[in-house]
Amino acid sequence: MGLTPRQARRVRVALASVMTALMAVPLVVRLASRGSVLVVGVYGAALVLCGVVIELSRHGRTRLGTWLLGLGPAAAIAAGWLLLP
Repeated sequence: MGLTPRQARRVRVALASVMTALMAVPLVVRLASRGSVLVVGVYGAALVLCGVVIELSRHGRTRLGTWLLGLGPAAAIAAGWLLLP
């Protein structure tokens, strides 16, 4: 059985909230080792994207939110790994 649209929205909001907290961890770790504007930019963009996913899910755009939640933080982690020394 699948989820109802309301349940799907709630799951995505909860998942995006957890991802926000998880993306804050590498931000704090990277800022502790080196204070760089690039660090704040990369991980700050991921935090903003998680907030956008929450808003999209609240307005019923769950498929778009799912794609952004999957690709956005993954891209931020990859950018952090590739761009940040």
